[in-house]
Amino acid sequence: MVTGASAGIGKATAKRFAENNDKVLLIARQEKRLTQAVEEIGSSVPGADVEPLALDMSDAGSAEVLQSRIRATGLPVGALLCCAGAVPQSEGADAQDVKSVLAEWQEAYQANVMTSVVAVEGLLPLMAEGGSIVLYSSIAAYRGSGGTGGYGAAKAALHSYVHTLATRLGSRGISTNAIAPGYVADTDLFGGALPAARESMLVRQTALGRAGDPVDVAELGFYLCSKPGGYVTSQILQINGGSQHGV
Repeated sequence: MVTGASAGIGKATAKRFAENNDKVLLIARQEKRLTQAVEEIGSSVPGADVEPLALDMSDAGSAEVLQSRIRATGLPVGALLCCAGAVPQSEGADAQDVKSVLAEWQEAYQANVMTSVVAVEGLLPLMAEGGSIVLYSSIAAYRGSGGTGGYGAAKAALHSYVHTLATRLGSRGISTNAIAPGYVADTDLFGGALPAARESMLVRQTALGRAGDPVDVAELGFYLCSKPGGYVTSQILQINGGSQHGV
């Protein structure tokens, strides 16, 4: 199961599992974009077993809907990858007062933490023994972020959750990790194309001299859910092309 699967890293991740002949449930808020993503994967991966489910995973009520859908398949969840997340719309704006700062932090937490918590806690009873959970952090958890820092702080909160889950679920053989990407092109994270100067600066910061691609991150997520990656747990893996050495 992949959340945030209608575009970018989430869509690339869903496609990677479909290429492995896995049954993949794609979750995202916007039904039209989600349907388009499923159609795109289906057209490029012959025989792909992919299904859409439009849900807002920041809403606790979505857990019950998701549980019902999973039970209907008759299959356990072998891999849960929580790619849903967003930069607060207010990030970058001048903080006018405490209320505006609080609104930014609440929006960041709801979009980047609760979307994972609702999915994970809702699906734990349906997770396969020996399954895998992958949460998606960001280089911003290490560097800080724009605005008053709500986005970076929210991503950092996932790190503690990963370590807690790894301990809770280790007896079931369930691995839990987080991926913290740097700048990845062709995503909707920033709400549109970055200014050319900003994008050039982010690329220059990398040791490899290029932006990340959603496929780069999808491959790492797939590995963490594969048998060879099964002994990796309670880790935060940075993937950023050596962007300022990850610091």
